[in-house]
Amino acid sequence: MSTPFAVASLVRRDLTLAVRRRTDVLTTLFFFVIVVSLFPLGVGPDLDRLRTMGPGVVWVAALLASMLSLGRMFAADHADGTLEQMLVAPYPLALLVLGKVAGHWLTTGLPLVLMAPFLGLQYGLAAGALKVLVVTLLLGTPCLSLIGAIGAALTLGVRGGGALLALLVLPLYVPVLIFGAGAVESHVSGLGAQGHLSLLAAFLVLAVAFTPWATASALRIALD
Repeated sequence: MSTPFAVASLVRRDLTLAVRRRTDVLTTLFFFVIVVSLFPLGVGPDLDRLRTMGPGVVWVAALLASMLSLGRMFAADHADGTLEQMLVAPYPLALLVLGKVAGHWLTTGLPLVLMAPFLGLQYGLAAGALKVLVVTLLLGTPCLSLIGAIGAALTLGVRGGGALLALLVLPLYVPVLIFGAGAVESHVSGLGAQGHLSLLAAFLVLAVAFTPWATASALRIALD
């Protein structure tokens, strides 16, 4: 079996498991919807205020929802021995990790991206701003999954790993959050979002290039 086929098989397996455990996927999505929907109720119907805070609220909610599912990225495979088989498989572990991250994003990040435009309407965002918001999430949520994979690997099997995972990944999420929300704000103010989108794209390229190798090393350390 070739390496690309093995990675594709791993992604397909994770998607199949996600369908069987759809409650986990729906929990993440409902958390995202509830957090974004509560803010307009709390701050009132002032559209100017809602437009200003909307991109940041959507991005913070997406960040927290993505982090909510990080603990499950490797936990089930660790419990049933699949992770040990991945380590001894005749394929680069970093590429298998990339497949795991892809599966995580398809079941967690992509639903958030698809739901974001509908939630953005609560904040009075125009069509152009909603389009930029979707593009930033398409570029940024894979970064969240890739960076979070390192933290999930480092805290694998650690008691109280959820709190430690948050402490590890939240500081690394800050640049993605700043440029993701800032792109929409720059578009709304008429300054253009190209600079922010370029930086998000650069973050994604760097994350794809380096985080799978770091995650693979962390998994080897965790399983030693």
